[in-house]
Amino acid sequence: MNQVSSSAPKRLTPRGKRTRQQLLDAAELVFGEKGFEQSSIAEITQRAEVALGTFYVYFENKKAIFVELVEQLGERLRKTLSLAVKGQATRLDKERAGFRAFFEFAGKHRNLYRIVRQAEFVDEAVYLGYYRTLAAAYARGLGKAMGAGELGRYDPEVIAYALMGIADFLGMRFVLWDKPEELERVVNEVSEFVAHGLLSPARRGGAK
Repeated sequence: MNQVSSSAPKRLTPRGKRTRQQLLDAAELVFGEKGFEQSSIAEITQRAEVALGTFYVYFENKKAIFVELVEQLGERLRKTLSLAVKGQATRLDKERAGFRAFFEFAGKHRNLYRIVRQAEFVDEAVYLGYYRTLAAAYARGLGKAMGAGELGRYDPEVIAYALMGIADFLGMRFVLWDKPEELERVVNEVSEFVAHGLLSPARRGGAK
């Protein structure tokens, strides 16, 4: 269980909330660029343009802000995906919208990959929680679609992790490694794959 308390102080003024978020935004840049071990609180406060002592008003130590950052990124990603799929008519429409929203989120938070991967070594419970919480919500949606006969019958958790893996690597390839001019093409390709799988049209008649 995670032993670092990353919760915000109970009473924060609007200015305090802004300062705390400035520190988190700065930490996202510093941790993403330099890694957890090579980063310092001084660098975070310099990037946030606040005094060094201000950091300790909001966070106990470097690990505490890192944990909070991973949890916040996960929460923001889940909210982004939820809003993207809301109102979509079919499950396949939701998958398409979800892929697009994830790629766009990764483009806006380009340090997301490095920060989350570091979490495995900084705080394993937070690392596992990031993926498990995301997958649990995903599996619930897939399960409902399977129950309604919209999708084939599979283990929803297995499919959730499989689709998350696809999105993860496509995001690296077409968002982080290159400029995302081809993003819509990639969304279309992966959506077609999810809908039809690897089989050729001639062989899909016997597919599950």
